[in-house]
Amino acid sequence: MKLQTPVTDAQCKVGISYKDRITMLGSCFSDNVGQLLSNYGFDVCVNPFGTLYNPVSILNGIERLICKTPFTEEDCIRIGAGDERFCSFSHHTSFARATKEEFIENANRKLQEAAEYFAESTKVIITLGTSWCFRNIASGNIVSNCLKRPAAEFVRERLSVTETVSCLQRMMDLCASAVSEDFKAKEFIFTVSPIRHFKDGAHGNQISKAGLLLGIEEILKNDNTDYFPSYEIMMDQLRDYRFYAEDMYHPTAQAVGYIGERFLEWSLSEKDAILLKENISRYKRSRHIITV
Repeated sequence: MKLQTPVTDAQCKVGISYKDRITMLGSCFSDNVGQLLSNYGFDVCVNPFGTLYNPVSILNGIERLICKTPFTEEDCIRIGAGDERFCSFSHHTSFARATKEEFIENANRKLQEAAEYFAESTKVIITLGTSWCFRNIASGNIVSNCLKRPAAEFVRERLSVTETVSCLQRMMDLCASAVSEDFKAKEFIFTVSPIRHFKDGAHGNQISKAGLLLGIEEILKNDNTDYFPSYEIMMDQLRDYRFYAEDMYHPTAQAVGYIGERFLEWSLSEKDAILLKENISRYKRSRHIITV
């Protein structure tokens, strides 16, 4: 009797190892898996601008990491809905600070640290969340976060597959053109977040995810790329609602842990898998977690 529809995939052609420096950019699923990798001893930098959901915002983040263009007072935006703090349309609200000066100091310090790390990174893991974007009417730019500003300041649009492909290819081209003695060549792993964006409606969510999947499929023609099916594992293998949080959209910690384990099995060599097992035991002992 089959009680699941297992999602299988060939071993990762890119792979990660304990020798790699890994940069992760994307949705909050990047935060979750990134924390898991960090706990288990991997050298990883996760979301240096906070969570980013759409391909354009992730591309902008990578461009900023390469160019190191500092944030200035012109980037400072006061958060709406009665929040008096300042942030930017390039950051998650976790970067918000009480004054422009505080925001700029923190944002540029984090940028410098992340840019130096990114230059040394050999693997880049991108988690795409949605094809839907918000474009700020005043600037004409797609934002990473609306910062609770009035809806009238933005127009909502969905990226086409062609636009998604262009963004993903541009990420890799920028990194390839920057390779030098001080900037290492990079390999990319793409995945689509298993978190459903039901604010777009059931159909809108599926169209959004489909656009991302089709875009990634085109990019996989590059030799230095691969795709991990986190979205498919959640939708098919973990389709039972016991694997969803109370909001019925986000995966539970158990589901995230399972997908994280699947990712490590998929991406690690046999040698690194042995080291992983040792590091997991060490981590659990440090957290006083009893295993049976």
